[in-house]
Amino acid sequence: MITTDLTPGSPCWLDLGAPDVRAAVAFYGAVLGWEYESMGEAEDFEGGMFKKDGKTVAGLGKLTEEGARSAWMIYFTVSDADATTRTVEGAGGTVRVAPMDLEDWGRMAQFSDPLGGQFAVWQPGKNSGFELADETGSLSWTELYTSDAAGAKEFYGGVFGWQYGDMELPGGGGTYTLITPAGQPEERMQGGLMELPEENLALTGGRPYWHPVFNVDDCDAAVARVTANGGGVQMGPEDAEGVGRLAVCLDPAGADFVVLKPATPG
Repeated sequence: MITTDLTPGSPCWLDLGAPDVRAAVAFYGAVLGWEYESMGEAEDFEGGMFKKDGKTVAGLGKLTEEGARSAWMIYFTVSDADATTRTVEGAGGTVRVAPMDLEDWGRMAQFSDPLGGQFAVWQPGKNSGFELADETGSLSWTELYTSDAAGAKEFYGGVFGWQYGDMELPGGGGTYTLITPAGQPEERMQGGLMELPEENLALTGGRPYWHPVFNVDDCDAAVARVTANGGGVQMGPEDAEGVGRLAVCLDPAGADFVVLKPATPG
C-alpha cells in the first residue's frame, strides 16, 4: 500500500499538467471530491494544490510544454536528486528537467526512461509529499504500461532498487509485475508494471507511460461522474479478483487515470 510514511523509491507526489486548469479543477472536484487551493492569488488558475478533506493529495499546473499531452506525473522519493540523475543517465534514461530546488520545499528532477516513459523524483526539504494516500479520493497505486517489461524492471530496479514479484493474470492476460520499495515488506507494494504491444500504447504513440490509481467508494458511480463531466472510459468498470472493481478513465483533456473500489479484505 502507498502511505505517507515515505521511504526511498516510494511514490510521494503527483501532479497534473492541464491545458485548462479551471476545467481540470471542476472535473476532479466533481469526480473525486477534490478542492483546489491556489499557490498564488485567489484568482490564480495557473497552479495550485488539490485537497481532499483538508489534506493535500496532488498538484495541478498549466500545461506549457509545446506538443506535450495532458498527463499525470508521478514523483518518487529519493535521498539525493543529483545522484539519482547520474544513475538515470548511466542506465540509459534522459533528463527532462535537471535537478532544481523549489525554495526550501525540496529538490526535484524529471526524467524519461530508455523508451520514453516519463517520471520524476523528489528529494524532500520541508515538504515530504502528499498528505493523504490509500484512502477514498487519494492515490492508492501506480502503474506503468510499457512495451518492454524486462527492460523496465532492469532500469527502474537500477535507479530505485525496487523489489519485484511476477503474477500471471487470469485468462491468459499476461504477466503483471508487482513493485515494492527496497527493503520494504510486501504490504508496502506500491504499484505494478505491465507489458503491452506498442499499438496498445496509443495515448503516447507507443511510448511507455505511468498513470495513477485513485481509491473510490463506488467504481460505477465514479465512472458515471467521469462521463457526466466530459471525461471518457478506456476500460471497465470490471472486477479484478483480489483487487476490486476498477475502470481506466480519461479526463476531458485526455489525461489517463484509474478509479478503484478496493476488494473487501477476507
